[in-house]
Amino acid sequence: MNGYLAQYEAKKTTAEGIAQQVKSGWVCGSDIGLSTPPGIIAALDQYIKEENLTGIYYHTLLDWLPMGAYREEYPGITGVSWFSGSFARKAVNQGIADVMPAYFRDMPSLIEAQERVDAIFLVVAPMDKNGNFSTGPSASLSEALLKKAKRIYLEVNQYIPRSVTGPSVHISEVEALCENHVNLPDYPRSKLDEVSKQIASFIAEEIPDESVIQFGIGAIPDAVGQVLREKKDLGIHTEILTESMVELIEAGAVTNEKKTLHRGQTVTSFAFGSKRVYDFIHENEAVTMLPIQYINDPSIIRQIPNFMSINSGLEIDFFGQVCAESLGTMHFSGTGGQVDFVRGAVLSPGGKSFLAFPSTARGGTVSRIKSILSPGSIVTTSKNDVNYIATEYGITNLRGKTLGQRTKALIGLAHPKFRDKLLFEAKKRNIII
Repeated sequence: MNGYLAQYEAKKTTAEGIAQQVKSGWVCGSDIGLSTPPGIIAALDQYIKEENLTGIYYHTLLDWLPMGAYREEYPGITGVSWFSGSFARKAVNQGIADVMPAYFRDMPSLIEAQERVDAIFLVVAPMDKNGNFSTGPSASLSEALLKKAKRIYLEVNQYIPRSVTGPSVHISEVEALCENHVNLPDYPRSKLDEVSKQIASFIAEEIPDESVIQFGIGAIPDAVGQVLREKKDLGIHTEILTESMVELIEAGAVTNEKKTLHRGQTVTSFAFGSKRVYDFIHENEAVTMLPIQYINDPSIIRQIPNFMSINSGLEIDFFGQVCAESLGTMHFSGTGGQVDFVRGAVLSPGGKSFLAFPSTARGGTVSRIKSILSPGSIVTTSKNDVNYIATEYGITNLRGKTLGQRTKALIGLAHPKFRDKLLFEAKKRNIII
């Protein structure tokens, strides 16, 4: 047995064994998405409850597990969400969890600024011959967490893809590890509807061949991915690599050969969604996984010509202020990387930023285009940063437009049944004379 294997065996325990090392008052966390270890979390929740531990904080980014940190019956542990999935969203609105306001690009520096991080828990691929564990599909915050944490605990899963370029953990740095070889979750994709397809068609007309693209998960991004298959020599520089992007690569629309930065490489910070995505990044030398402070840095993005950023929103007002993270006072998600990419794309030579959403919500009963944002809404993208807005009724560039011009353009993107009311409100406020 070589030295690395000997260390591995010496540090190997069970998920329960790892949980039993946690103390009251600890500050803990994981990287984004699938880096949160399901086996350790289940054991930790049970141990905290049985031993009546208190004052534990667990920081997450895009939670995917029904973990105790976001459940009322586990008062000993409190979740802190840096970007919320469904479990954190519910807990925050119930008042049993907290949120960390932050731009995605700033999160590593905020981790460094924390008073302490007592432990991090990560899912990793099996150890290689050099004693290293790849963090697989999650590279966003791993480097910052590994540097800051007092203790590193690993859950080894043979189904985690091994990233060629992403962060890794050496066995000598590990406090303890366990094995839990479970299949990765395969998230169903959003159903493409006619509204999403129409919005995507408007956006695609604005994207030339050889552009470098960024978009996320959902019906509109998936629809955009479909219509972009006719483009040539696209490139990818994105915070999240999705199945829709993998399809663009396999269809030949994405070659990355015209990129001026990381030519020939699909550049991302994390991968999420399906086995197809995870299989694609496994030991793929054409995929470069980098930390989020680089991927989302507007000063990096602006160096990439023809950068096209496609993101979504929940509502927009006449000024062009976009809310993408709350429903009035109700917490929904977080700022994420939207502003990072909006600003970077606008500064890119030939670049464009698109914020796209259906014109209505709640079954067509509410307009997403409003005179003023709903009371309590958080402004994600400011009126000074906003660029293109798209709904199923068209697309408009708000940059360089006055308040009156913006208002007229946005009313034109609203559902017809709301346009008269919006026009009345604009005239009442003396925005349109």
